[in-house]
Amino acid sequence: MSGAQKYIQKDLHCSDTQIEILVGILNLYSLVGSAAAGRTSDWIGRRYTIVLAGAIFFLGAILMGFATNYAFLMVGRFVAGIGVGYALMIAPVYTTEISPASARGFLSSFPDFFINVGILLGYVSNYAFSKLPTHLGWRFMLGFGAIPSIFLALGVLGMPESPRWLVMQGRLGDAKNVLDKTSDNLEESKIQLTDIKEAAGIPKDNDDEIVQVVNQSHGEGIWKELFIHPTPTVRHILMVTAGLHFFQQGSGIDAVVLYSPRIFEKAGIIKDTPQLLATIGVGFVKTMFILMATFLIDRIGRRPLLLTSIAGMSVSLMLLGFALTIIDHSDHKITWAIALCIAAVLSYVACFSIGMGPVTWVYSSEIFPLRLRAQGCSMGVALNRMVSGAVGMTFISLYKAITIGGAFFFYACVALVGFVLFYTLFPETQSKNLEEVEQLFGTFFKWRSRQVELNRKKKVVQK
Repeated sequence: MSGAQKYIQKDLHCSDTQIEILVGILNLYSLVGSAAAGRTSDWIGRRYTIVLAGAIFFLGAILMGFATNYAFLMVGRFVAGIGVGYALMIAPVYTTEISPASARGFLSSFPDFFINVGILLGYVSNYAFSKLPTHLGWRFMLGFGAIPSIFLALGVLGMPESPRWLVMQGRLGDAKNVLDKTSDNLEESKIQLTDIKEAAGIPKDNDDEIVQVVNQSHGEGIWKELFIHPTPTVRHILMVTAGLHFFQQGSGIDAVVLYSPRIFEKAGIIKDTPQLLATIGVGFVKTMFILMATFLIDRIGRRPLLLTSIAGMSVSLMLLGFALTIIDHSDHKITWAIALCIAAVLSYVACFSIGMGPVTWVYSSEIFPLRLRAQGCSMGVALNRMVSGAVGMTFISLYKAITIGGAFFFYACVALVGFVLFYTLFPETQSKNLEEVEQLFGTFFKWRSRQVELNRKKKVVQK
């Protein structure tokens, strides 16, 4: 949409306000999908929920590609938004639940990596289709998104179901078969199955292939446990999840990704082709640094990546705000300021992609207890999309009100607040089984002493 919006505005004669709404509204539409995805995945399984997400997004992309006016285009955005909401919730949950602890961060980062591969391909297709007549170019840009969703749906059908979902359905034999294939060794598979059975309320010594699971509510009572009567552990997890998703989007990533051609235009890059090429550069840097993060997240941990990332984002946003302010108050072209704008944008997306981007999805999908995971993650995605939609739908109005430099100074301040929260409240979850992670939470600012105590107990048990 970042490259298509300019051609949509020309072809459909839209105002800046209509474009602003069109760009950001998909994130609000995705609330429908993210709200339904938790219960859907508990009902039909993680795997078929991903297939459903791909089918919905396919339909949305086709509708956008054939849109004849602004209202038709908004209908396509609505359908695509539902698919996005489903996918953003279920992809990290499925990957987290099927991955061994030793590689969970690496594998759980893959959904975010491939999302950004898709964004990069979108930028490249924007450049390629910009050569077509205006009324065709933007339609191909948007309709092109239907192709990857086909491969997603077909690919997932060949993958195993989440062993944790299988246990929740009482299918212990199927869950054991999946764990034997996905664990590092058979001993780990056995330990994990025992832990999952305990989390699902099944006796440890029950080795039947299929068992009856009591209190299988598919969502009833879970929202009450999350929001009305949460334990200290759940309350801590909710604070962490809400903080991650709020600050991931509130620090302005969608303003940079969705409006990068406008930012480069404000920086002094006037022609369409250089703007689109610069945008491809943004997508390339973002994708490469997320790929780097997938190899680092299990080696050095979630916290170091997260804190380094948001600190770098703050500095980059301040530099971008400074450079744009200089350009805004100058009546002639300032080469060094233009170069600083480009460097700051690339630095910002690099810092975001090395930590804040992938860690948000990995961390929030691994900290909820099994019984709350689907609905808890769906709540996080809903907040993420609300903030993302607010940023996307207000950026043009914000920079017109406080200048474009002022807008990025504002996002820098938001990122600094996020750094303080992450430093004080976020325990490390590296190399821990999903059933162990829950024990790290509940002490809020005293999580470090809890982590030391748990490590000591684990060493005693191992001896």
